[in-house]
Amino acid sequence: MTSLKPKGAQQPNDNFTGTVFANIVVTPADNLNGTVGKVTFEPTARTNWHSHGPGQILLVTAGVGYYQEKGQPVQTIREGDVVKIPADAVHWHGASHHSGLTHIAIVAGGGKDNTTWMQPVTDEEYNTAPGAHQVPTEVNISAKAHQNHEELWPNYQSNAKATDPELIEVFDNFAFDEVISHDELPTKTRVLLILASTIGSQSVTEYKMTAEGALNVGITPSEIKEVLYQSVPYVGISKMIDFLYATNELFTGRGIELPLEGQSTTTPETRFDKGYAVQKAVVGDQLAQMYEKSPKDLLHIQHYLSANCFGDYYTRNGLDLKTRELVTLSFLVALGGTEAQIKGHISGNANVGNDRQTLINAITQLLPYVGYPRTLNAIACLNEVLPEAK
Repeated sequence: MTSLKPKGAQQPNDNFTGTVFANIVVTPADNLNGTVGKVTFEPTARTNWHSHGPGQILLVTAGVGYYQEKGQPVQTIREGDVVKIPADAVHWHGASHHSGLTHIAIVAGGGKDNTTWMQPVTDEEYNTAPGAHQVPTEVNISAKAHQNHEELWPNYQSNAKATDPELIEVFDNFAFDEVISHDELPTKTRVLLILASTIGSQSVTEYKMTAEGALNVGITPSEIKEVLYQSVPYVGISKMIDFLYATNELFTGRGIELPLEGQSTTTPETRFDKGYAVQKAVVGDQLAQMYEKSPKDLLHIQHYLSANCFGDYYTRNGLDLKTRELVTLSFLVALGGTEAQIKGHISGNANVGNDRQTLINAITQLLPYVGYPRTLNAIACLNEVLPEAK
């Protein structure tokens, strides 16, 4: 199997200006009637003028760049754009002045390389692009913020840094320096909780980015899947399913074989008893009272909580109980409107060994991702259930 993930080999300057990498994953030798490759351009890098006998399709996957056909003005292309290049059209494409560009290049038809390469694109031609003479705003990221960001996403090129530099400067310095510096919550724990919060916030884009970072810092695929699975009883399958598909796509792209090794520890016969035991460890002695005080026509919900929420999910391997309770709290904080459940799981966290300071640390690390209203609501719950010691 071939992967698109690597950047590929740096290309010689015969047909390119600047630094360009190409990862060709389908070649004429594959006898698939075409070629497919990922091409990565650093800022200002571009192809020479050239043409393809059968035409070409470009699928822009990252960054901002330019495309121009001979005799036509330069067009700006961005992530998500599809460029359809006619047969034999003389053209060039590459990165913009202030951003890199990555695209998938597809040439269908013919069993051999029928690209005709021509002269380089001059600086004068290149500088006719829209915004060519705009001076990029300086983005002042602290050394600590840069270090923490690089730990998660080494050598990542942010599109937003080029389009919204002021926002990135404020957010990165706050989230990756000021907030992280507040405490010594382990990196893996912090990232798992942020990952859980993106599910509660229903942000697939931020989830995918965080899941990439999670793998980069050594969080296992099983740990990521356990966060996903555990979200089901708290957010519902309808809100979780897109995250599952995004995770499977990420894992496949990273060469992680699916399905993963199973983590279940219960059977249909044992799920209630084992779930009740874990639920009691979290809820405490009041669990029996919850059953006794439940209206008879709602007793089945108590059984579901024990057998399904705790028996089917909490008893699984992959995450320890203390981490699962922090993950659950992260779902609830991000969801909003769940103050009653937040209070219950603050007590649950305390029962399994997560003290007030640990919960303060966790809520603090979620702040940049869930906002102040949900953070302050969670703090109010914390102060009510586990007030500061005097």
